[in-house]
Order: sequence, then C-alpha cells, then structure tokens
Amino acid sequence: MASLAGKVALVTGASAPLGIGRAIARRLAGDGAVVVVTDISGSVELGNEVLDRSDLLQDLVADVHDAGGTGIALTLDVTDAGSIQACIAEVKRQLSRIDILVNNAGSLAGSDVFLSTTPAQWEASFRVNLLGPMVLAQAVIPDMQANGGGRIINIGSTGSLGAEAGFGAYTAMKHGLVGLSKTIAAEFGKDGILCNTVCPGYISTDMHLAANERLAQESGLSVDEIKTRRYADVALRQAGSPEDVAAAVAYLAGPDASYVTGINFPVSGGIPFGI
Repeated sequence: MASLAGKVALVTGASAPLGIGRAIARRLAGDGAVVVVTDISGSVELGNEVLDRSDLLQDLVADVHDAGGTGIALTLDVTDAGSIQACIAEVKRQLSRIDILVNNAGSLAGSDVFLSTTPAQWEASFRVNLLGPMVLAQAVIPDMQANGGGRIINIGSTGSLGAEAGFGAYTAMKHGLVGLSKTIAAEFGKDGILCNTVCPGYISTDMHLAANERLAQESGLSVDEIKTRRYADVALRQAGSPEDVAAAVAYLAGPDASYVTGINFPVSGGIPFGI
C-alpha cells in the first residue's frame, strides 16, 4: 500500500512549472495522498511567456491523474484570511479532511540591502512568508486534533538558518518560520501533530534558472560560469532539483517520520548557512 494512502495533502504555491510546490504535489500523490494544489489567481511571467496560474494548476492536476493519482486545484491567496477560510471550507466539503499541510508559497519581496528596505516591502514579505503559514496552520490544526494527528511542513530556506547580505526581509521571515514550526511542534505534539521546516538551498526552479540567466547577462559571463561561481561554496558544486526537496517533504509526511518534529531539514547540497 502507498505510504500516504487515505491522506489528504494541501500544498500552497504549486503552480510554477519547475517549482518546488509542483514537485511536492506530484511526489505526495505518487505516495498515495489526494493532493489539493493551490496558488493565487492571475498570471505569472516565466522567461518570455506569460502563463495563467489557474491553467498551470489544472495542468498539474492532469499530470497527477495521468500518473494514477488524485488531485484538485483551488485558488488560494495566503495573504488573505478570507481566501484561506474559503479554501479550507471547500477542501473539507469535497474531501472531509486535511491530514498534511505544506506551506510552500513564498516571496522574495524585500530582497534589498537593509537600509533600502521599506516598511511596505517588509510587510509584504511578512504576509506571504510568515503570516500566511501561521493562519493556515491555525485553520487546519483543530481538525487535525479531532482526527488524531497530522503533519505540517513549512518550506523555509538556508536563509532560515543563517544570513546573506541583501535579503533582510526574506531572511527575517524565514527565521520566523522556523520559530513557528517549533512552536507548533511544542504545543501540538501531544495531539499527534508533527511540524517541521524543510530548508532548501540552491534549487533549479523557474526563479533560480531565471536568476542565473539574469546574472550572466549583467556580468557578461556565461551561464556555466555563473553556476560555477554561485555553487563554489556548495559541497556538491551544483544545484539541487525540486524533486530533492519533495523527497524530504514526503519523508516528513510519511510513517517513517512518526517520531520527528520541530526540526530544520536542510536540502542544500552542503551549502554553508552564513553568519
């Protein structure tokens, strides 16, 4: 039997074609879970294309079904409490329960040197990277308690474990996400609710690949030269894949992690965590 058979997993920020959320959804579905894939409405620009997030979610659901799994797509704005309430209510209406919450949606808002970061940037980062996961966790925990347990997996960053100049708001919120995970783990372990933080390093997502291209254009170097520079401090000297992160999430969501809670789980190829 698949390890997550009978479980319902909600994954936020799942629309990007090469995103971590999509890989997580596919992996959890492959392990037997019914996956609810969500993202905000509207379009996203990837390379030279402008794509509709709803269409991308539907493509993901089709991929899941083609692979023999089950999934549904819903719109969810993690910065809007009303949107969160509506999404959770719809999941419960269709599927009765949520056993696994993966807070994957994130934003690089406020990625600037500290003295140039505005209060508006700081607040925007807070609302996506920290407040949204908190409100979602509050929304699912009562039902998890009633059902005898559950798993909450927050997607942090190596920025959750150290600091890099120029990413002040993002770093602060990802550190806060670790604190949120540990608080949930401490308060609700007695109810069988486990909460952990997965901390990816350089991962070959749409955003990461676009950043490599941009840096190459700005510097006059080739993309391969940019990769060599960026990955010089990574023990494995390369970026990971979204599937590497998904494997960590699947472990924490599954039965083999039944005595694991409150941890930070780096998926970083050995990248240093900064100061």
